[in-house]
Amino acid sequence: MIEKREPNLSLRYREMIQQFEHEIGQIQGAVHGDSEFAPLTHMFAPGIYVRQIFLPKGSVCVGKIHRHEHPNFLMSGRVRVVTEDGGMEELVAPMVMISPAKTKRAVYALEDTVWVTCHATNETDLDKIEEEVIAKTYEELESKEMQCLG
Repeated sequence: MIEKREPNLSLRYREMIQQFEHEIGQIQGAVHGDSEFAPLTHMFAPGIYVRQIFLPKGSVCVGKIHRHEHPNFLMSGRVRVVTEDGGMEELVAPMVMISPAKTKRAVYALEDTVWVTCHATNETDLDKIEEEVIAKTYEELESKEMQCLG
């Protein structure tokens, strides 16, 4: 179980993950999204979108900011993960976990890894799903929360 951290430490982890994402994005040959290197598989069932990614051993990946709580399944492999609320931890397959809303992860694959996420949606258009379940920035996410409250 992931223990909640004090707010200032969580904010520092958030900033470090975002800086890390920026830095690796500057590396020549860095891959963004679906690729032969880290292929994605998309599956649909009524009311659910399932996304699977293969992370080769030694690869680094920074995930997107998820708007909603959702299940994750580490099907095979072993990864080291950093999140703002969990700090750094090692995850070993097989395992199931629920990601809280607002989660963004930096992941290092210690072994070839298959990771699956599931999102509640009736949508099947990947661009529309992305708009529904992903926030581009924390500011966008918090702005939409304020609109809902106000």
